Amino acid sequence: MLDLYGPLLAKALFPAFEAARGRPTVPLLRHLQKTERRSLESLRDLQVGLLRRLLRHAYLHTSYYREVLDERELHFHDFATLADLQKLPLLDRDTVRLTLDARTASAPPLPVITKSTSGTTGQPVVVRYNAESRHFRDAMRWRAYGWAGYRIGMRAMHYWGMGPASDSWLKRQKIALDRKLKRDLYVDCTPRSDEALTAAVNQLVKFDPQVIVAYSAGAAALAKFVNDRGLRRWDDIPVLVGAERLWPHDREQIEAAFGPAFETYGCREVMLVASECEAHDGMHTSMENMIVEIVIRELDGSVRLAQPGESGEIAITDLHNLACPMIRYITGDVAVALADVPCSCGRGLTRIGPIEGRITETLRDGQGNAVSGLVFNILFGVLDHVARKFQVIQRLDGSIVMKVVPNGGDRMPDATVAKIHGFSAKYLPDTPFAIEYVDDIPLTAAGKRKVVIVEKPATA
Repeated sequence: MLDLYGPLLAKALFPAFEAARGRPTVPLLRHLQKTERRSLESLRDLQVGLLRRLLRHAYLHTSYYREVLDERELHFHDFATLADLQKLPLLDRDTVRLTLDARTASAPPLPVITKSTSGTTGQPVVVRYNAESRHFRDAMRWRAYGWAGYRIGMRAMHYWGMGPASDSWLKRQKIALDRKLKRDLYVDCTPRSDEALTAAVNQLVKFDPQVIVAYSAGAAALAKFVNDRGLRRWDDIPVLVGAERLWPHDREQIEAAFGPAFETYGCREVMLVASECEAHDGMHTSMENMIVEIVIRELDGSVRLAQPGESGEIAITDLHNLACPMIRYITGDVAVALADVPCSCGRGLTRIGPIEGRITETLRDGQGNAVSGLVFNILFGVLDHVARKFQVIQRLDGSIVMKVVPNGGDRMPDATVAKIHGFSAKYLPDTPFAIEYVDDIPLTAAGKRKVVIVEKPATA
């Protein structure tokens, strides 16, 4: 059947809608589709210029970065290369939380968006950013989607985690209308019983998507279900996956069930960080929007960049967030560094290897059905900053305990507690659930904090 609405949405409705809201998404996307073909040297020069602009604004208008630079006797003019960025300290999650106001600029551009994120560390943080940063995030996402063949106007099935619905009827209706007009179908990937997977396949067949955007483990579970039962009745559908690492065996399942898989990596603090192109050889970083470093912290306290092939922590500098700068922010994830050699696709953007630190264990509900371990990360991502840290433990008897370090006071508000219990009952039915307030959640011996722990029987 001839699709007339798709081209109309891509060429007229979507650009007009974005322009009416003051968002230069489409012209910025066209610009980024040109800059990605620049040489690596040219792109790094662009980053240095944006970095100096960021540091100048941060020094003049934030008390935190004025103090950081003054302590080191540095001036923003001292940053002539990307290597000079290593003169500045890393920004860990505790510091991000404690310095929110000190990092917020006193002069325009001011924050237009404030949101909370739990990440994969179980330690929520609040981020603020300005309109320019928001526009680059949107355009970066569309550019990377284009590498997988996803174009504005296509029917897209989002097999994703779902947070609690808005309490506002009007807001729920606006979201539903927006998704319908943009041809987006959202299917909850968290429940993974046979019944839930069958329903997801039925929705896929009915909707007939031209692209799928999904959690990695969710797409893999659905793909295995399709393959094991011989349910595929459709042509290739590209699948963009994120939120968790895409393992080789999961890629094989996804490509057999749906079509080519494209791995992405991002976080709510800065959105899309890197994405796989059609060459499937590492993930290109969003160089025009951020500086991505893979760093290694030595035992003596020094910090160095990882060499090609080494695994290190991901540090992000958001080049367009002048409202509340995040410079050398440690995301909590680990990735493999890759050499600066040209990609066969012809893009000059640097690449990073697989993300190694985004793994969560699978929970089980009262019937033994699998449930994504990210379910509570989704919840805390929309509950603002009610908790400083949290951890979910499934005991041997199947019961679940959520350990929480409240953000102020000795417990969370009653309304929040009720929402958490309701969320647990929805996704983990017939599973005993309790909240335990603690003073702290210690790190593992490896210096990590496990968000989800599933107890296993002792082995002889």
